[in-house]
Amino acid sequence: MRLVSICPSNTELLAYLGLTDQLVGVDQYSDWPEEVKDLPQLGPDLSIDMDLVERLTPDLVLASLSVPGMERNIEELERRNLPYIILNPNSLEEIAEDLIKVGAHTQTEQKAEEVVHAYRSIIAQYQQLTDNIKDKPSLYWEWWPKPIFSPGGPNWLTKISELAGGQNVFSQENEASVQRSWEDVRELNPDVVCMAWVGVKEEKMKPEAIRKRPGWKEVQAVKDNRIFVLQESLYCRPSPRLLWGLQKLAHLLHPEVYPSPDKEDPLFKLMGGC
Repeated sequence: MRLVSICPSNTELLAYLGLTDQLVGVDQYSDWPEEVKDLPQLGPDLSIDMDLVERLTPDLVLASLSVPGMERNIEELERRNLPYIILNPNSLEEIAEDLIKVGAHTQTEQKAEEVVHAYRSIIAQYQQLTDNIKDKPSLYWEWWPKPIFSPGGPNWLTKISELAGGQNVFSQENEASVQRSWEDVRELNPDVVCMAWVGVKEEKMKPEAIRKRPGWKEVQAVKDNRIFVLQESLYCRPSPRLLWGLQKLAHLLHPEVYPSPDKEDPLFKLMGGC
């Protein structure tokens, strides 16, 4: 098949199913696995070059609605009568369901079942470990600093927080993404700040920016110097790579309970590099 992915997390799902060699084009933010960087780039996910997509004559386009504004891509695919599916998972379980969905559309059903089985087994291992943890710190996830955006209850990071032995401070919010003020977060007094600014590399995220906020000197995370700069691609994309992010976070929070993280993606390794 000739496959096109216009969202990084979709590209990653295809990699777990061993379909990278069938990709003929990706959005410019798709950067894993490494070989996809050599494919024709179709522009940023909110401004996909649909003329180029059409010239690639895809058998299937993997579209997404994970970011507001992506609806335009769907409308254009529809207008041009290009074959597509939409992926828009919020939870870890919905990511598993999307793997099955992609497998069904690419004749890789058995591979998808194998990947999902391994994926769920890793989650189960961490669930067993976290069930024995009594002291679970509150985590504030910062997706964007101004205005503040943070994951709510339905988002995968609420479950990732739990599996890592913590608790998302916005876990009771019904929206997958919540917008709040610096004062709102200060009043919640999180034990840990997780910096994962969407689309921003770690070296450009400075904990000092958190410390300088009005009144934040008294926030527990600031007082304890527990401001973690995290690799956003392991926390902000709805793909199985979240499990590698889980390993890293869990060991940061509870090194006495959780093993050291793998040096490579644990699910990818478990599947033999797919």
